[in-house]
Order: sequence, then C-alpha cells, then structure tokens
Amino acid sequence: MKLKFLIILLMLISMPNSFAEPKVKAPTAILIDFNSSKILFERDADHQIYPASMTKIMTAIVVFDLLKQDKIKLTDDVIVSEKAWRMSKSGFSSMFIMLNDKVTIEELLRGIIVVSGNDACVALAEGIAGSESAFADMMNEKAEEIGLVNTNFTNASGINDPDNYSTVRDIAYMSQYLIQNYPNYYEYFKEKEFTWERTGGDPITQGNRNPLLYKRMGADGIKTGYLAVEKYSLASSIVGEDRRLIAVGSGFLTKQARSDESARMFRWALRNTNTYEIAKKNVPKFKFNTWLGKENTIDGLVKEDIYVTIKKKELKDLKVYLEYDGPIKAPIKKDQKIGNLLLELPEDEIKKFPIYASKQVKKVNFFKSLFLSFNYMIWGDA
Repeated sequence: MKLKFLIILLMLISMPNSFAEPKVKAPTAILIDFNSSKILFERDADHQIYPASMTKIMTAIVVFDLLKQDKIKLTDDVIVSEKAWRMSKSGFSSMFIMLNDKVTIEELLRGIIVVSGNDACVALAEGIAGSESAFADMMNEKAEEIGLVNTNFTNASGINDPDNYSTVRDIAYMSQYLIQNYPNYYEYFKEKEFTWERTGGDPITQGNRNPLLYKRMGADGIKTGYLAVEKYSLASSIVGEDRRLIAVGSGFLTKQARSDESARMFRWALRNTNTYEIAKKNVPKFKFNTWLGKENTIDGLVKEDIYVTIKKKELKDLKVYLEYDGPIKAPIKKDQKIGNLLLELPEDEIKKFPIYASKQVKKVNFFKSLFLSFNYMIWGDA
C-alpha cells in the first residue's frame, strides 16, 4: 500500500504585507532567487536587448572554465595586439594597455571585470583563441551548453553589433551559472577598484562601475552596461537574510535610475518573500522503516539541493510530504530509489523529487526472516 506521510507543515503566521510589484520603470527586467531559481518579478524578460558590457559575464565564464580545467593559468602572459591597443584609443571603456605589452591573464580579467576594459577583452580573446571571432564562437558554445536560447555573441566586449544580443532572462541565468560554478573567481566582481601598473606611465586606478557595491545592501557583483541604443543596464546580485538574489534590468534611462531601480527590486524581494532550505544534495535527512532488514530503518537522501521561495504571507500554506511503499523490503541497495519528496506550494503544481537509499541494508537470514514473518501474521507488527 502506498503511504503518504506529512513530515513538515509550516504553520507560522506572518504579518500581512503587500505583494504589489516593485516600482521599476525599466522596459525589461527580471528578479530571481539564486538557490530556488524562482522568478520573483519579470517584465518582458524575453525581449531582445543589446547586452553591452554585460556580455563580459560570458567572457569571464569562458576564461574561468579554461582556468578550472587547467588549460590556462592566471600567470600566463598575453601580448597586446594593435587591435586591442586601439580599443583604448577609440573612446571605449579601457584598462589602457599598451601595444606589445605582456599582460597576465589575471590582470586582464580584473581589467575586464572591475573597470570594464574593452581593450582587455580583445587582448584576452586573442590570447586564448587566436582571434576575437574565434573566442566569440567559444562564448556561443558555452551559451548553448548553459541553455541560453535567446543569446548570440559576436565579440568579447559587448560593443554595438546587431548580432550581439541577449535577454535579461538569459543574462540572469548566465549570472547564476557563473556564481554557482566559479565561486572563487567570482570574488573579482566585488573589487571596488583596480590599479593597472601600465608601461611607460603612471599607474591608473579606476573604480568598479557597479553602483550597488557602494550601497549597504550586501551587493557583490556582477556587471553594468551602456550603449546609446540600449541606454543603461545592470546585472547585479546581493546576499542578505541567508539568501542570494539576482536582478537584471536594461533600458534604464539614467545611471541613477539603474542604481535606484535595481536596489528597489532587491528590497522588495527581501521584504515580501523568503527562501527555505528543504533538503541538501546527498545529505541523509529522511528516515524510512524497513522490513526483513538487518537494520530497522534507513536514511534517504535527494540528489539535488531543494529550496522553495514563497511569499511570506503564504508560509502557512507550504506542505512537504514523504511518499513511499512501506515498510521498505530488504535487501536495499545503496542509491536505490525508495520514495519521493513532494512539495505542495501555494498557487503551484505539486513538485516531486526522488529519494534514494543512503546506504545498503542487507536482508536478515532465513530463520530470522521466518520468525519476523510469523510475528507479523500473529501480531501485525513489522
């Protein structure tokens, strides 16, 4: 018989609050919870945009991936080409590298991430792939791997090109992917300034363009953007109240609006929603009774982190169930599916996650099995 056991029923009563949408004027924007991937707010999130310097998020991902695979090192040198050098002479945001300079990959990364140097993007792309177009191919391959369906890259910096496009939804998932997979390298994004000890001149110190880093709200990345055709844009992330949030907006009319409206989205989310950890990947949490096993119980685990994000006022309606055919008959193999975890969320479908045995449970010997079976027939007690 299939049994369904209610194991958690959160009955906390929250104070009434307003869930009106945040006051955001940007024509396209999205706000997601990092752990649960829950979309908390969106406006025309699949509208095609020119990502401008938010393109550099994918540039960083490609480089981080190569570093993670030990195909390149932070200390490797790149020779600055004339194309890269001329980027600093064309009025673009720049690190101000010089022709034929030897610059390390780490210096170029900081020049890209902290000061948004387009010259650093070209130098790094050429140093890794031989040409910027070949590097753009690597960016597109990674975008496809991540599952970004409305994104295409033609360059590493985000300078204006009608074929270099994305959406705020894709950029949010791109940001989530970077933070999740390269946490150590993500630390570069919260640096507030970078000093380049340039050749043939005084050192140049430039500040990070992300305005939220200078507010007391837990911001630690990720990337600004600007193009005349797109206006101001920002992909940003904060950590607060034991959770991480990611917001992306594009088409902000001014720098101030970019800062204020992004901060407003975060404050709205923290005020109106919460994220709860239900289970951690590969951590035994759920206990099941066994039948004819050398152990009377077995712990179950899930194969992925499970979080839920809900409105604070709906906390009382969150239900979490265990579903399984029980007791579970031995022998039980490690990683054998033994049940399901069911989440019943307000205004959402019931979500089901498989639960697996955390270890092996052997069957008792024949005589013990016979005794237990006889005992069950007489007393009905497994």
